[in-house]
Amino acid sequence: MNTPVIGVLALQGDVREHLIALAAADAVARPVRRPEELAEVDALVLPGGESTTISKLAVLFGVMEPLRARVRRGMPVYGTCAGMIMLADKILDPRSGQETIGGIDMIVRRNAFGRQNESFEAAIDVRGVAGDPVEGVFIRAPWVESVGADTEVLAEHGGHIVAVRQGNALATSFHPELTGDHRVHALFVDMVRANADAESL
Repeated sequence: MNTPVIGVLALQGDVREHLIALAAADAVARPVRRPEELAEVDALVLPGGESTTISKLAVLFGVMEPLRARVRRGMPVYGTCAGMIMLADKILDPRSGQETIGGIDMIVRRNAFGRQNESFEAAIDVRGVAGDPVEGVFIRAPWVESVGADTEVLAEHGGHIVAVRQGNALATSFHPELTGDHRVHALFVDMVRANADAESL
């Protein structure tokens, strides 16, 4: 696969920024709202935003179950902030009616780093990303309380897990799409290419 087609779940959140970052990382990027659009992409990004709202809209637009099915079948997926929460197998103190897609054996705490006015930036060393640390933008960000045996911890901040990977699923507490540094997106694009190559064997 030369140029993977990667969707961004475009129900709420910083969709445009992810589309730009994916294009800069040599992918074809498309917004995805409905099941038929999901069926046309090789992988999907779940953006930041409000995880409860995204969950409810995914059900409303009929994309939640097809998305769960594709993630179970191994479709590469990357979640940032609220997207990390969506990929967790378990959330601490979920809001009423909040659902997740699952896919990463982890327990996530919502808004763990504080409220909107406590947002911050920090240099984060991310395993698999070469060069200088990634500038992490944390906005009402979650952290990972614990992970299962098959989940790889890629980064920590302040003693808390902020980036993980399990198989074809990647998640970060922070927002690399807001910084102009596209190396985390490039890491995901490489994951998508490797998955496609494995499936073609």
